[in-house]
Amino acid sequence: MTAKIAIGGDHAGYEYKERLVEQLKKKGIEVKDFGPFSPDSVDYPDFVHPVARHIEEGHAEFGILICGSGNGVAITANKHQEIRAALCWQEELAALARQHNNANVLCLPARFIDYPLAEKIVEVFLASTFEGGRHARRVSKISC
Repeated sequence: MTAKIAIGGDHAGYEYKERLVEQLKKKGIEVKDFGPFSPDSVDYPDFVHPVARHIEEGHAEFGILICGSGNGVAITANKHQEIRAALCWQEELAALARQHNNANVLCLPARFIDYPLAEKIVEVFLASTFEGGRHARRVSKISC
């Protein structure tokens, strides 16, 4: 795992974000943290758009976004043409998001999974690779 990661979210995802940044850095992964930087209430688009732009500009290979349900960050990230954000709450979903959809942003629902599972989902997402083949044809049709 040598990928560069951009990470962000909202107040509901703050604790998981902080812990994931620490864990990823311990593994030698370069992480750019876009916030938030406290558990105070914030608007997730203010943090999601910078993460998505950072990936689109080629500064990071993957993104991790965390909010309460994972839906708000996923919806926002997917407004960007080069982003394929996947909401995952199981390890298998994270693997398939990478293998079949070439997802480049993992979205986590902090209020619905415990932290150890979140950490495992991140590991699976980063360890999985896009299978290409018939999936490449489908992925090429996603952007408008």
